[in-house]
Amino acid sequence: MTVRTILHFPDPRLRDVSAPVKNFGAELQTLIDDMFETMQSVDGIGLAAIQLAVPLRISVINVEEPLALINPQITVLDAAPATHEEGCLSLPGIRTEVARPKLIKVEAADRTGDLFDLKAEGLLAACIQHEVDHMDGKLLMDRISPLKRTALNTELRNLIALHQNRASN
Repeated sequence: MTVRTILHFPDPRLRDVSAPVKNFGAELQTLIDDMFETMQSVDGIGLAAIQLAVPLRISVINVEEPLALINPQITVLDAAPATHEEGCLSLPGIRTEVARPKLIKVEAADRTGDLFDLKAEGLLAACIQHEVDHMDGKLLMDRISPLKRTALNTELRNLIALHQNRASN
């Protein structure tokens, strides 16, 4: 297993929409293993493949137990908002309250291609929705109000400056 580099905002690749997975071969298995290793190396609880510059509909999550979601589809079962403090491995150091649907059902394939579904609420539901947002080219700041975004501007500017420094070196 390999720890891979996580893309950081404002890398434009984070806005790419991920394509469905069609091949469940050895390359996919290695990618999933690397995703778990990478996520654990930074104490994360969720990671989408696009965050590693791999535009495929894959995420790994470890909230209640390790879970790989391939080609996930979300159905909202209870749209009442539940608010959780969220962070993002692509926006290090930024945490903010985000309201998302309280109860969801996710249908996905596991790492071998077998289909499954599960109902999720609480932190697990928020994490799944966050990772699917990544697959759709959406970032954490797209889910917060303009007022909250303005409050985070200093941290966002610092991330942009850090990214530009890394790119020029």
